[in-house]
Amino acid sequence: MAPTPVVGYVLKMYPRFSETFIVSEILAREAAGERVVIFSLRTPTDTRFHSELGKVKAPVIQIPRTSNAAKMWARMGEAGQAAGLGEGIQSVIPELLATEADNAFQSVMLAKAANDHGVTHLHAHFASVSTTVARLAGAIAGIPYSFTAHAKDIFHEDVDQAELERKFADAHHSVTISEYNLRDLQRRFPAATENLHLVRNGLNLERFPYEPRTNTRAVPRILAVGRLVEKKGFGLLIEAVAALRDRGIRVQADIAGDGPLAAALETQIAELDLQDQVHLLGPRTQAEVTALMGSHDVFAAPFVIGSDGNADGLPTVLLEAMARGIRCVAAEVTAVGEVIRHRETGWLVPTGDMPALTEALAEAVRPGDHSPLTDAARSLVQEQFDSNRQAGQLRQLCSPTGADSTENHQETVSTTPAEVMQ
Repeated sequence: MAPTPVVGYVLKMYPRFSETFIVSEILAREAAGERVVIFSLRTPTDTRFHSELGKVKAPVIQIPRTSNAAKMWARMGEAGQAAGLGEGIQSVIPELLATEADNAFQSVMLAKAANDHGVTHLHAHFASVSTTVARLAGAIAGIPYSFTAHAKDIFHEDVDQAELERKFADAHHSVTISEYNLRDLQRRFPAATENLHLVRNGLNLERFPYEPRTNTRAVPRILAVGRLVEKKGFGLLIEAVAALRDRGIRVQADIAGDGPLAAALETQIAELDLQDQVHLLGPRTQAEVTALMGSHDVFAAPFVIGSDGNADGLPTVLLEAMARGIRCVAAEVTAVGEVIRHRETGWLVPTGDMPALTEALAEAVRPGDHSPLTDAARSLVQEQFDSNRQAGQLRQLCSPTGADSTENHQETVSTTPAEVMQ
């Protein structure tokens, strides 16, 4: 008899406050009847957690680390012998010697843990350390692996292109979250991406009730959410609020999130004398962000491409805003134009263009009936980003023949209309 399928999720750190999309994905797969085990390569450092974590049934296995080279090789040998992985370890010795010691050690420990828990398929998120470890562990244990490519892991200037290509080539299949990513990766690695598929991040839409705004407040409220880092473009939003004030349009902007640019943004707010109009709210849980969307008029996502080449892919929070019925203004980077269609599902502006951002925000906060736009935004999310649909696609790809099926590949790719391809 074939073993019961068990998917092992390999994550750099679990749980992680900013990665709600992974929790939603696991919950959807569990709801569909799949068995999941979670392997975390790093100890969690976040002090706040989302309530949805309590619904995950999968056990969480912390993969050990060591910085002592002698102990590392001794423990690797012991683990290999105990788990019957000696032959598998021998087959990848050259790679283990060439890779970082921590990754090599965790690859063997993951292979053993995967065998111990009956894992039949390994799936990693992000084409970085988690996929590095999953690929080697799969080779050692004889378990197929796959991974989901997102944004920083494929766009950042520090990405090793040759290593990334090998990860695609060796995978049972790979997944990426947008048409933009799919086309870009196929262009860069044509021979290695034959089993690359488009599977969009999913939302549990029941958790994001559609509540379109029928009125705009006397002082419109703008919400922005994300880590306080360069690529989010929050400095441009602050400039736009000042520009709106100078045009006689008074708004309040709330920015939820935390990160290394908090002090710089506070300084910018003070220098522009916007302390009564722009507020940094600090980190908020997913439930709190959902509530904030219900109390604001406009959602702003002024994304930019970072100086290191890093750019957002398709942030889940933007999809959540579209699902909730708050009108959205976003800057066009990577795949954002696949969901924000100018004056159809929101306002799409060129990245880094503060005057265009200001004008779009002025339109978005203007009183009037914006329901055709928010209705269209909600419909798009329902059609393309439902977590149940996503779970079905991932389950099919993990089947023995799923990743080899041309029909499945075409069906997955065709979910994005041609007019939004970039």
